[in-house]
Amino acid sequence: MALIDRECVRRLLQSPDSDAVLVFVRGDCVVLPAGQLDEQHRRLIIAHRRDLTRFTGESVTEEQLDTLADRLENAALDLGA
Repeated sequence: MALIDRECVRRLLQSPDSDAVLVFVRGDCVVLPAGQLDEQHRRLIIAHRRDLTRFTGESVTEEQLDTLADRLENAALDLGA
């Protein structure tokens, strides 16, 4: 079972908050505005929306979502998720 799947990445990219972040908390992929994170949760950030949109442009394919999910999952694993 994947830690981060395409739907998680989709939620991040479709977030109305341009400063949204993907955080992996207690086994769940969560998308939140960066300004709502406390110091403890800032260390759990996997990706910023603004960073991903540089790679995807205006529209994103299902294949791109899968690729991003794989890469973000590797990042989460590197952080000890």
